[in-house]
Amino acid sequence: MDRTPNPTPDAVARPDFYRFHQGKKVLPFADAEYEARLAGLRRIMADKGVDACVLTSMHNVAYYSGFLYCAFGRPYAQVVTQADTVTFSAGIDAAQPWRRCYGDNITYTDWRRDNYWRAILSVMGPGKVIGFEGDHLSIAQMAQLNEMLAPSARIDIAPASMAQRIHKSAAELDLIRAGAAVADIGGHAIRDAITSGAREIDLAMAGRDAMEREIASRFPDAEYRDTWAWFQSGINTDGAHNPVTGRALEAGDILSLNTFPMISGYYTALERTLFLKTVDEASRKVWEANVAAHEYGMSLLKPGVSCAHVTHAINDFFAARDLLQYRTFGYGHSFGVLSHYYGREAGLELREDIDTVLEPGMVISMEPMLTIPEGQPGAGGYREHDILIITGDGNENITGFPYGPDHNVVG
Repeated sequence: MDRTPNPTPDAVARPDFYRFHQGKKVLPFADAEYEARLAGLRRIMADKGVDACVLTSMHNVAYYSGFLYCAFGRPYAQVVTQADTVTFSAGIDAAQPWRRCYGDNITYTDWRRDNYWRAILSVMGPGKVIGFEGDHLSIAQMAQLNEMLAPSARIDIAPASMAQRIHKSAAELDLIRAGAAVADIGGHAIRDAITSGAREIDLAMAGRDAMEREIASRFPDAEYRDTWAWFQSGINTDGAHNPVTGRALEAGDILSLNTFPMISGYYTALERTLFLKTVDEASRKVWEANVAAHEYGMSLLKPGVSCAHVTHAINDFFAARDLLQYRTFGYGHSFGVLSHYYGREAGLELREDIDTVLEPGMVISMEPMLTIPEGQPGAGGYREHDILIITGDGNENITGFPYGPDHNVVG
């Protein structure tokens, strides 16, 4: 009988990284779209003297490759040089990252610590001028980058990359228009389900389900993830990002409807104030003032106007009505590859400290919100939200769901 012991796992040669490519590539956009984005990044690299970019954020890896990773505690990356683009993914994902990325993909293994960095090193080599994302790379990962890649210099490319992302291509605008239409469908599904006794969670699920079905119909080859809805009532409307609860609706409640379709990492949104059955006079007055600010703000969104100018103008509008003290955040933000847990194009937000000038092809929301504290007449949070594409001479509003007291006293 052969008594030769079986080799232990540690005795078996296992690679630090490898390529596992199977199936056909399926991407949100045509190859030409990714080539144009990479060409833009490579111009940034050339201007800054960067040899290779090590992109680590979900939003930038998705923007430049199409692959929206699921980290689950493991690091992911995309390395871009003047000649190559390679994504790096964990073995647990098998070939899915390759199928969903533009360019090459390398899988790193868990068998030895730092195989992620060894895989990256195999593509770019040591001693390079490295572009990194200063708003994403952690202190611990920066230490590993320095040790494993031994860069000759490091340059933060996050601001320049963000400036590239805020200018949308025609293909991106088409996807964002589709997302806005899906958000409207989710909004109507929620509105139709509103009734006394319904719970916030039930209404949110109605909107989410309607949106996911619509996305699957419009984009049959996509991956479906992250679409969600919030529905808040009563005191739970006081914050824009308050989670859904099991609170049951009562007649006279102020309501906040929020739908958020996610299509291949692209975020769109619809947000509306409603009242159940009846609205008291104090609440109507605040609601109408916020709607008027919303309409005024949308009229200001045009090329050549700065974000700060729009913000100050709406501030003056609210101050004249003794309401400015109830404003809690900026009046709008950019759209693109972003989500509630990754990404943000912070250079295009309607705030006092943002001097970015609006240009055609940018996409921005108008979403004024007033929060009246509990115990005061008209208590609650009032918010309207439309998405607008900046055009050559003004804007295109791609949100269709109606707003205001004439349409949204429901149930």
